[in-house]
Amino acid sequence: MTNKKTTAFQKLSETIKILRDPIKGCPWDIKQTHESLKQYLIEESYELIDAIDNNPSEICNELGDVLLQVMLHSQIAEDENRFDIADVVNKLNDKLIERHPHVFGSTVCKDAEEVSKNWQANKVKSADGSLLSGISKHLPALHKANLIGKRVSQVGFDWTDVKSTLNKVEEEFNEYKNALNDKNNSDSIKEELGDLLFTIAQLARKHGLDAEELLQHGNEKFIKRFRQLENLANKPINVLTSVELEELWQKVKKS
Repeated sequence: MTNKKTTAFQKLSETIKILRDPIKGCPWDIKQTHESLKQYLIEESYELIDAIDNNPSEICNELGDVLLQVMLHSQIAEDENRFDIADVVNKLNDKLIERHPHVFGSTVCKDAEEVSKNWQANKVKSADGSLLSGISKHLPALHKANLIGKRVSQVGFDWTDVKSTLNKVEEEFNEYKNALNDKNNSDSIKEELGDLLFTIAQLARKHGLDAEELLQHGNEKFIKRFRQLENLANKPINVLTSVELEELWQKVKKS
């Protein structure tokens, strides 16, 4: 690490320590806990993703906000005599070396796909032995479905191509329709809709796409179009009939 990087990191560590000082620190920072900070880590992560997608000039700033969360969590742990930021960095460094034997050891990997398989194999060895170990329950559901599909595909538990995956989507859709016919059984409907969404996520994966990102794009497209619809309306939209709303919607789509 260059002197510039070392100095910058040391200054940041000292700033965080001062903010958390029980006497001269900031009341807000002092009262924070791992639990209270969870929401901010999520928010800052999504703001970073938004900058990557829409405003690259803000990536540096948003990375700093994410780093702040890491520093605060580390300082809280240090205040409780459990670990500090040096432990976090050292554990990360050790993990990176361990999981890159093709760089720091004698293992040979011919491409990125093989690297990914070795990475997952090493993760399984250090967890509970399951291929699905380490997948957080807090991940967005569609992104989680994509990750599950990728993991199990490594051992051949997957549909062979887009066509066979699409056949499965149609099968799940038919099972959902059957649940509707079964006296609108709410438990069956929930079960079948869940299966359908999971399978659609796998269909997106077969196209090399992430269903979470696709849905985010779909959401933004709908928001943009609906705002255009609101601007086109010559009276409050809550008094428009369904026919009038549909006419405006078609105009927006054509424009």
